[in-house]
Amino acid sequence: MEFYILFGLISYILGSIPTAVWVGKRFYGIDVREHGSKNAGATNTFRVLGKKPGKIVLCIDVLKGVIAVLLPQIILPATDHNILMLYKITASVAVILGHVFPLFAGFRGGKGVATALGIIFAIHPQAACICLLIFLLVFLIFNYVSLGAMVTAFSFPMLIIFVFRETSQPLIIFSIIIGASVIITHKKNILRLAKGCENKMYLIKRKNS
Repeated sequence: MEFYILFGLISYILGSIPTAVWVGKRFYGIDVREHGSKNAGATNTFRVLGKKPGKIVLCIDVLKGVIAVLLPQIILPATDHNILMLYKITASVAVILGHVFPLFAGFRGGKGVATALGIIFAIHPQAACICLLIFLLVFLIFNYVSLGAMVTAFSFPMLIIFVFRETSQPLIIFSIIIGASVIITHKKNILRLAKGCENKMYLIKRKNS
């Protein structure tokens, strides 16, 4: 039990590093949570501050997920696979909770998409690569980051269960939890998509006509 608490606590603190908020305030004097979608994530950083800070925030937020998942493996490399996976799931849930409800930013954070991507890459790289392709395809077609994130989140457990046919119960449960958590944090985006007023972004910049 002590390792669940340890990995959960460390991962929550790691997730609580509010990259978008700190970058915006330190270098631009702007709290990204007061602009754009009012979200402290990579997408809103791209929208409010531009490409360079957006890339920095994206990379760090992805890295938070990777580190959280690898931490149990580094500290307890000889642990039984299923137990180790449970530790990784604990760390994954905690790091996303930290990102969404950051201790160091008044519990107002992002939606955890970039951090979830880092988690997926660390746990199942093959599924993660397919998820990334799915996201890019949806994003390129519809120009909605939120839609791409939600379709990808739904696809992840489908890939784990039906494509890769994983038999590890902890991994299957994890894939469902991580997918559901991303979709749940996008409930406002779902409403905006339904109303046709969701913010669009363009991976390939449009030329002015």
